[in-house]
Amino acid sequence: MIDQANPKAEPVGNAEKDPDDWVTGQEPMTGAQASYLKTLSEEAHASFDDQLTKAEASKRIDALQDETGRGQ
Repeated sequence: MIDQANPKAEPVGNAEKDPDDWVTGQEPMTGAQASYLKTLSEEAHASFDDQLTKAEASKRIDALQDETGRGQ
């Protein structure tokens, strides 16, 4: 039986949230996001924009993972 009152009871259920709904989504992307995004951009032969917000970077990472097959 899963405890519905405790979000840690099923952490995967609440782990994914639309980046557009992130409270900190308009902050600059993190260093980890920038590093991974740069790697994915190089692999996909795509441009790298170092001025993305956290939310924009997350969406771009998802798109490049799909393109490169890394997100499989």
